[in-house]
Amino acid sequence: MPARRRPLHCLLASLLTTTAIASGGVLAAERPVGFPAQPVRLVVPFPPGGTSDIVGRVVAQKLGTTIGQRVVVENRPGAGAAIGIMAGVNAPADGQTLLLGAAGPLTMSPHMGKVPYDAERDLAPIALVTAVPNIVAVHPGVPAASLSELAALARKRPGNISYGSAGQGTTAHLSGELFRALAGVDMIHVPYKGTSAAVADLVGGQIDLVIDNLPGVLPQVRAGKLRALGVTTTRRSFALPDVPTIVEGGVAGYEHVQWTGFLAPAATPAAIINRLNAEAVRAVHSPELKPALASEGAEPVGNTPQQFAAIIRSETQRIAQVVRKAGIKAD
Repeated sequence: MPARRRPLHCLLASLLTTTAIASGGVLAAERPVGFPAQPVRLVVPFPPGGTSDIVGRVVAQKLGTTIGQRVVVENRPGAGAAIGIMAGVNAPADGQTLLLGAAGPLTMSPHMGKVPYDAERDLAPIALVTAVPNIVAVHPGVPAASLSELAALARKRPGNISYGSAGQGTTAHLSGELFRALAGVDMIHVPYKGTSAAVADLVGGQIDLVIDNLPGVLPQVRAGKLRALGVTTTRRSFALPDVPTIVEGGVAGYEHVQWTGFLAPAATPAAIINRLNAEAVRAVHSPELKPALASEGAEPVGNTPQQFAAIIRSETQRIAQVVRKAGIKAD
């Protein structure tokens, strides 16, 4: 990673102060005539039970209240999220179909291999919804009570420690490869079709650890079935304040953030984008929704379409460098 870059988590935190101004001003005043005319479809390009699905369903319910129409979640997983993303890209540009995008498929997958979409060309950002850390969690049978002990174990058993993730080319995969590179360890990556499948195998003892999104792993940690060793952000998660960051665990320079956001087909009229932005920002910062997101370890963000577009653009450029330096290859 570039040594002097501004941490994404800090950038997201700074955007919170500008969001309130945008949502309370011109954007909130715009009301496109006849929109929404019917229930809105939110395409989630991941299986049920993972971070994006959890966040999507929580926010969709509140968004339906704010826009006056039910928001129906439709899971369309497969092909590294490309199936669901293309469903969003190819939908009519009328605001009736939205896409819940995530950092992995939008900013990382294009550098792992050929994908049928270009996020900057084919999608119109609406609002970044949440930011969450990834988490390192091990099976209780793994003899490591800290990240330093895990690293020592992996060095002692090169190529024999397996870590699971939500899939090839996801932010969870990138988090794991960054840990491998910066900690100087040799671990085997086991990609799954979603967080829930990886966590299920970890609880069952088929793999040694997961490095994946906190909301999908948190319930098993709280139940005592998994042991959390570290989070990937530069500050501790409010959901697990006793769990250190990976930097605190001895891996200098480590940071990685997962985010999710709403997008629409590129040709969607600006008035509809602005209306959806105002309502999405209002939803994620509503008193009812913030505790629900916090319980899942997700930090509500909300920002303008322009700010979200800038994050996609800058992260795409940054991750291209990370993937190249880490030598990450598509399976």
